Amino acid sequence: MRIASRVIGTVLVATLLTQLSACGSIFFPDRRGQIEGRIDPLIAGLDAIGILFFVIPGLIAFGVDFTTGAIYLPPSKTAQIAPEKLREAITADGQVDTLKLQAILKTELGQTLPLNDPRLIQQKGNLQQLAMYNLRPAA
Repeated sequence: MRIASRVIGTVLVATLLTQLSACGSIFFPDRRGQIEGRIDPLIAGLDAIGILFFVIPGLIAFGVDFTTGAIYLPPSKTAQIAPEKLREAITADGQVDTLKLQAILKTELGQTLPLNDPRLIQQKGNLQQLAMYNLRPAA
């Protein structure tokens, strides 16, 4: 009976250690398959905690996360629109027409952005930006 409980305990501990050994693979399975990028500090920290408490599982966690690519942050998406197309959204007095801007963004990016959201922070441009669009500031 004593040997059976030791075997069951050993199997249980081994199973838990292998399940917890790769934090990135567990928390972000959609990141698997990446081969490079910026390292996610959250996953690296969790793997480092594994090294602090249990050296071998921590090293295995780093190895698994680097091998699968789950330790890397996902690549950021960027979108650019030509300034000539954005000129249509600027009125003669230098104000931005949000409806026209939203229509331009919809056609160019294929996404509808909530430009009327009260949490949206709008920043004013400077004179060089207005000159780039052949506009003069109006007081």
